[in-house]
Amino acid sequence: MIQNILVICLGNICRSPMAEGLLKKRYPDKQIASAGLREITAGWSADPFSIRVMRENGIDISRHRARVLTNDMLKKADLVLTMEKEQSAIVKYSFPNYRGKIMRIGEYGNYDVPDPYSRNINAFRESFELISQGLDAIDRQLIQPDAASGAIPDAASDAVTDTPR
Repeated sequence: MIQNILVICLGNICRSPMAEGLLKKRYPDKQIASAGLREITAGWSADPFSIRVMRENGIDISRHRARVLTNDMLKKADLVLTMEKEQSAIVKYSFPNYRGKIMRIGEYGNYDVPDPYSRNINAFRESFELISQGLDAIDRQLIQPDAASGAIPDAASDAVTDTPR
């Protein structure tokens, strides 16, 4: 069962804090965290537009502070979600022992969530909608799949393996 979810984006100030906030609202009983691939934004608060879009959706991320992805974060996570195919590839290359835990939020819809950084509020709203849609699909396929079927969907099989490859 998936209990610990880590969300990753480039700087951990736009997309991953929004996804983290949304996941925390949906799954208050699970451990949810986020991190970025770039050190330059470590310690920064979430982008003001991210904070605003989340507030519009009843979620407060104003206390968020950006963190850089670490091996320990990946070790603790049962599922690691990225925003883009390229980010998944970078994390899999940099941390090969955790390849089986990593998938993109838009995996089931075959899309990336575009980076809204330095764009207008509508770009942040679009990213939020894509994150929400992706999390809906992941919820159906991985987090709360139909127990009656007993089968793990093909795209999910690599994302829930505990053993390193």
